[in-house]
Amino acid sequence: MKMKDKLKDIFEAIKADEMNQNYSKAGIDPLYAVHPKAKILIIGQAPGQKTQDAGIYWKDKSGDRLRDWLGVTEEDFYKPEQFAILPMDFYFPGKGKSGDLPPRKGFAEKWHPELLELMPEIKFTLLIGNYAQHYYLDIPKTMPSTQVIRNYQDFLPRMLPLPHPSPRNNIWLAKNAWFEVEVIPELRKNVKKWL
Repeated sequence: MKMKDKLKDIFEAIKADEMNQNYSKAGIDPLYAVHPKAKILIIGQAPGQKTQDAGIYWKDKSGDRLRDWLGVTEEDFYKPEQFAILPMDFYFPGKGKSGDLPPRKGFAEKWHPELLELMPEIKFTLLIGNYAQHYYLDIPKTMPSTQVIRNYQDFLPRMLPLPHPSPRNNIWLAKNAWFEVEVIPELRKNVKKWL
């Protein structure tokens, strides 16, 4: 089976999955990007309401900041052969008391392995936020995200944990000035290496 057909089959299977029926009935497609030649993979939390409404992942202020951290243009960011995108959930999970709800349990377990198998060229993976970090890194469940990011060198050269680039994290960024001084240059160096 051709790669294009495999990708289409998985896309349709995600839409047809029982856990996604409410989204599919509302005409909402899963948001992710997979390409067999992609070298850089971004694993985040889940689409926000704005990005789901736009039908384009990272199409918000968080995306603007992420592209700035990466040192890439919007045009380059949206080339799936350069940046593959696999959130922990491909749909907006809804609003909670203090922000968006977490990605649904069991979603990444079900769909990530199948899609990762189609991307053998991935060299560098960015793990954005707590959910992606605790799922993909061999770390204690109780380890705070700040500590995970502080220990970023432990996960190089294949992975790099990042905070969520949301404006909600402005206070965190202000308190942790080392992030922009140490981690952003390391991030840009690796992005440049693989693009």
